[in-house]
Amino acid sequence: FARRPQLQERLSKQIGDAIEASVDTLGVMVVIEAEHMCMSMRGIKKQGSTTKTIYSTGVFKKQIELRREVLDLLK
Repeated sequence: FARRPQLQERLSKQIGDAIEASVDTLGVMVVIEAEHMCMSMRGIKKQGSTTKTIYSTGVFKKQIELRREVLDLLK
């Protein structure tokens, strides 16, 4: 999915959609944390500046407590 530069949000959705299409699940949650080169190399030149995107479906979208539990595990 990431052979070329693309929006992090789109990448999250593509991964989530591929998992849902391949596996019978109650929901999918994709969390991507990436360093944006435009932030590191140009403009403000802030090294280590990351952006996190979250794509969720099913139970992870409907049950906020379950979503929060997964995010806490990823900390």
